[in-house]
Amino acid sequence: MSEGHAIRPLDPAGVVELAVLERSGLIESRHLGAAVVVGPDGSVLRELGDSAAIVYPRSSLKPLQAMAVLRSGAPIDGERLALASASHAGTPRHVAVARDILAAAGLDETALQCPPDWPLDRDAAYVARSEGHDMRSITMNCSGKHAAFLLACVHNGWSTDDYLEPSHPLQQLVLSTVEELTGESVQHSGIDGCGAPVFAVTLRGLAAGVGRVAMTGSGAGSDAHAARLVSAILANPWAIDGPGRPNAVVIERLGLLVKGGAEGVIVAAAPDGTAVAIKMLDGNKRATTMVALELLGSVGAVDLPQAREIAAELAEPVLGRGVPVGELRVSALL
Repeated sequence: MSEGHAIRPLDPAGVVELAVLERSGLIESRHLGAAVVVGPDGSVLRELGDSAAIVYPRSSLKPLQAMAVLRSGAPIDGERLALASASHAGTPRHVAVARDILAAAGLDETALQCPPDWPLDRDAAYVARSEGHDMRSITMNCSGKHAAFLLACVHNGWSTDDYLEPSHPLQQLVLSTVEELTGESVQHSGIDGCGAPVFAVTLRGLAAGVGRVAMTGSGAGSDAHAARLVSAILANPWAIDGPGRPNAVVIERLGLLVKGGAEGVIVAAAPDGTAVAIKMLDGNKRATTMVALELLGSVGAVDLPQAREIAAELAEPVLGRGVPVGELRVSALL
């Protein structure tokens, strides 16, 4: 574990232009942020901006939180384990799996302490409203993670009414897992949108941690927990996000371990452990997948033409009168 680092959040002095949006021949928006690509040994291959600044990984932390659930001994695999790492869309299939996890713990959705929310999936949200449902915790995008947290607590005989408290044994296990895998001593933490503790780390640490999981889970090492997690996610890309949504598409077509987070964060790792982590300064996620794939392709971790094709398919269209009049593209700096 590295020596303690200064608490230095990402600021305007530590960012560069990562992507631009052009409309009718004029650059209309510029996405500023920091990014880093690390190799299988954690060494920096490419750095744009201040990758040593501290950021909240938000939901990009979920693969490491899922590793802690596995280390607790919780009996979870397959689509249930994938959902434990997910920011899911709240489709009926996602909700059914979340309920399966809770049922395995002898609990129901009333035990969830994530806030109620509408499904991210438009069709599921429409159906919920049309059937007269209010927002529910089970359809909140983090319900799979919370269900897995509760399963870990029941399996270990830990209390379930305070499972989100930083002092709870489960959250202490998450903390130690994050520190071990990122190689950093966590010096600042906060409360994520779902209510769970979120531990601030550097982009370098985030990339290295998820890269380590991807590498050891793909055969380069002997981490059985990582192998179970990577296998579950690659076999169930729909669970991590939702059919046709960016994370799911990238996992399915490129075989990457990828997880986006709120406020413009993303982490993606190839099977050999090469990984990228990005934080957009203003929290906008529009260009994160495109930038991540470009950077991984630039170091040979994925096929660059294929990565660019997928990024273009997933990019938000720039329309005028309903027809394309521009494009979102990576900055020339990349």
